[in-house]
Amino acid sequence: MKYDIKDINLADKGKMRMEWVERNMPVLRLIKDRFAKEKPLKNIKISACLHITAETANLFLALKTGGAEVLGCASNPLSTQDDIAAALVKYHDIPIYAIKGEDMKTYYSHIMKALDFHPQVTMDDGADLVSELHKNRKDQISELIGSSEETTTGVIRLKAMEKDGALKLPVLAVNDSSTKHMFDNRYGTGQSTLDGIIRATDMLIAGKKFVVVGYGWCGKGLASRARGMGASVVVVEVDPVRALEAVMEGLEVLHMNEAMKVADVAVTVTGGKHSISLEHMKMAKNGAIFANAGHFSVELDYEGLTKSAKKKKVREYIEEFTFKNGKKVYILAEGRLINLAAAMGHPAEVMDMSFANQALAAEWFVKNRNDLSPQVYRIPQEMDSEIARLKLEAMGVTIDQLTAEQKKYLSSWKEGT
Repeated sequence: MKYDIKDINLADKGKMRMEWVERNMPVLRLIKDRFAKEKPLKNIKISACLHITAETANLFLALKTGGAEVLGCASNPLSTQDDIAAALVKYHDIPIYAIKGEDMKTYYSHIMKALDFHPQVTMDDGADLVSELHKNRKDQISELIGSSEETTTGVIRLKAMEKDGALKLPVLAVNDSSTKHMFDNRYGTGQSTLDGIIRATDMLIAGKKFVVVGYGWCGKGLASRARGMGASVVVVEVDPVRALEAVMEGLEVLHMNEAMKVADVAVTVTGGKHSISLEHMKMAKNGAIFANAGHFSVELDYEGLTKSAKKKKVREYIEEFTFKNGKKVYILAEGRLINLAAAMGHPAEVMDMSFANQALAAEWFVKNRNDLSPQVYRIPQEMDSEIARLKLEAMGVTIDQLTAEQKKYLSSWKEGT
């Protein structure tokens, strides 16, 4: 078996962490148990370009239990947990191409290794794998049944490809599942982003002016958690409905130019490019800290800042930039995903539902392989509801059911006042 990881000797540590995380992923465990009996993925080759974490490792094991051959590569150069990569290789014979801190040349060479595997199903977190397939491996597209996409940024890219007529294979937008974005994006990003910021800086959140750039599901979760820790939260938005939501939640909404003047910490969660530009950072007060919790590192103009200010590394995940006027600002994790670069990513309890979606997406592709066209599909509602049902069952929560009378009333237009 070929692979490229940091150190195979880290495997024992990774094995323990995988086993600990598995305890908190009951929905994926139930799916894995069914997969063991039914083998719905038998002889299917899957290349997964995802964050190589303990939670992802348990997804890989579920897929392999279902009969699939699995290969994993990183979806972000700084998100790999090297001990997990080692454990997957040593104890589960799953080839992994991922090293924390790999340069961009290595990162893309690993993506090419995932395509060299000649998968029939791919899994993406950001659409880099599908993008490279369409740009550099067009001859392989016909081999694909489909691809599932994990994150908002990736879905945006894929829908743009569909709109331009460039998408040549079916895609399932896992991120659009309610049991993914309403929980993973909100509760997962909210908690893990603060975890990454605190680990990187050791700062006290309480009393800080905390600017959240973008008030989608990730922004809502981050704003809620920051406020819960005592921060004074400011939201920056371009969407009037989302801005109004923030106001109705009691948050302060400011134009970016005004927000930068007061920010102690500013975090991007937009999915867009240069959400905080060089000019914005020049407006910031001395000592302001910037971080990114969106998928790609382009949300902060890190490159522009590097060219315009003197850079100095002051801590493992902190770089100090000094402008000519002496003002200093700080960038965390080179503008990459702070929750995975400086911390361990989302808690297992929310990734349980996200990766349940991914596992069932692979099964869905195999079952429907002859009825799909090149477009972006949403997870079927019944799949979404089943994942929620399994999660509630695992939590010991019971819910009510409609009576026959109630069902009849809700399906009829004749009975009214």
